[in-house]
Amino acid sequence: MTDPFDFEKPARYAVMGNPVTHSKSPRIHAQFAQQVGQRIEYTAIQVDPGGLAQAVDQFRASGGRGLNITVPFKLDAWRLAGRLSARAEQAGAVNTLRVEADGTLYGDNTDGAGLVRDITHNLGVAVAGKTVLVLGAGGAARGILGPLLEEKPVRLTLANRTVPRARELAELFAGLGEIEVCGFEDLAGRHFDIVSNATSASLHGELPPLPDGLFAPGALAYDLMYADAPTVFLRWAGAHGAGRLADGLGMLVEQAAESFFIWRGVRPDTAPVIAALRS
Repeated sequence: MTDPFDFEKPARYAVMGNPVTHSKSPRIHAQFAQQVGQRIEYTAIQVDPGGLAQAVDQFRASGGRGLNITVPFKLDAWRLAGRLSARAEQAGAVNTLRVEADGTLYGDNTDGAGLVRDITHNLGVAVAGKTVLVLGAGGAARGILGPLLEEKPVRLTLANRTVPRARELAELFAGLGEIEVCGFEDLAGRHFDIVSNATSASLHGELPPLPDGLFAPGALAYDLMYADAPTVFLRWAGAHGAGRLADGLGMLVEQAAESFFIWRGVRPDTAPVIAALRS
């Protein structure tokens, strides 16, 4: 006899990374699910270095439907995916995995879309026609360069401590537009409308070696990292002429909404979630 109270279990999702205990993703996706009236279970799973493939296999075998992938496993997730979105293929990094009906993994990268939507929609700053500076040439920069170029800035500059690495990354996106490459020391005397910190320096309470005078009048300083207090980069930017300051919390929520849409087919409203996290 069928138990009338044996309802279908919630669909399982998770974020995998190292470290991951600090992640706000479980709270974000719980609010999304409640908002759209869907039942999901979303947890945070810490994965040992080199252990992503095994962790994903175990999650998939236990009925898991989708994953967010964070530091330091986005390149590993890219290699695991059996099928990639155009933006993930271009970025060479995956932050969203969806388990297909046949068990294969579909990989996408929602970071850049999240950043652009936060800047243009939430902050009301147009990227089109602006001079944009991206600091860093690691995994975070990989995820945002394509969507930024699609917004048609008048110039996009990629600055990194190691110039050859930045040049190698710029060449991957040459089909979308020109990226000017330089070292941090070459930024002296130059001014930008949007300066995005995609280095890992904020994670360690450090600041890239940046010159004074980097910000054009009214410029936006944006740190992809988020914390309870302003990052070192944002404190420095505020003291050195930036007109507006923003951390990566809005980007986090927007990229999560994009992931939710990939998994569930509905796009939640991000504004109340961002407001709840800010409070």
